[in-house]
Amino acid sequence: MALMEIRDLRVVYRMPDLGLEVKALRGVDLDVERGEILGLVGESGSGKSTLAHAVMRILKPPARLVSGKVILDGVDILSLDQSVFDREYRWRRIAYVPQASQNALNPTMRVLDHFFDTGKAHGLGDRSEVERRARELVAMTGLDPERVLKLYPHQLSGGMKQRVLIALSLLLEPEVLILDEPTSALDVVTQAGILRAIKQVNKKLGVAIVFITHDVSLMPSLADRVAVMYAGKVVEVGPTDGVIYEPLHPYVSALISSIPSLYADVASVKPIRGEPPSMVEEIRGCPFWPRCPYVKEVCREREPALSSVDNRKVACFLWSPS
Repeated sequence: MALMEIRDLRVVYRMPDLGLEVKALRGVDLDVERGEILGLVGESGSGKSTLAHAVMRILKPPARLVSGKVILDGVDILSLDQSVFDREYRWRRIAYVPQASQNALNPTMRVLDHFFDTGKAHGLGDRSEVERRARELVAMTGLDPERVLKLYPHQLSGGMKQRVLIALSLLLEPEVLILDEPTSALDVVTQAGILRAIKQVNKKLGVAIVFITHDVSLMPSLADRVAVMYAGKVVEVGPTDGVIYEPLHPYVSALISSIPSLYADVASVKPIRGEPPSMVEEIRGCPFWPRCPYVKEVCREREPALSSVDNRKVACFLWSPS
């Protein structure tokens, strides 16, 4: 059994003043295995961050959870009382570092004080143990704890802040860590350092990591498996090499082909034709069919389910057994 199972997760953004309802998640199914790094990839608007917010129970109006389950180690955490989830699961079993979170650190507190503050809020009264753990985690992310723990946030670079936040999120030893675009707005060298830190944390602690990104090129050097989202659903998930180098879903294939490479001729880069579907209107059939070179009549009428194909899953009638 997977460590975390997401089943039929549906979220809408309701804006009655405008008469609009955006169907941000349209029935997401996804497993997170113990100790793995799972890359969650998709274009802007595909539902990646909304999925993270729904799992962490931090959806804000006008977002609303319509249905679905998130089963963590046998417990549906969406059905728990909010107080129980906050006390027993948030940060203790599952942690989250949001997108553009570098400014989340309190500018008036040294880095070590953030660890003390978090420890106190969650009942860790032994300051010496919290400091020991802080030193261990900061070092694990590739920073010098002797220097960094004494600094204020304004004395840290963007990459250093991101590593500190990763270390801070691991203080209570969660089983799952969700990182939302942790390398965005960082230079290539700093990105590489963040990726090394994430792999080190995963290897040493065994924490399952969900790495959310729009940058598919990061996946081969980082993730064990990759899940690709399109129009509010997962359309393909499987081992990284298979999904990246031999994609089954036409959208994933088109997405890979649209990425420039240092080693390929510019003529080989092919933009994806057309536009993503409107998430306001009801989607009939496969959401990718108007852009798909392999479209069949059934694609226009019915939406394919996520079906098993060898060691991965894909939502496409080209591979569907029915």
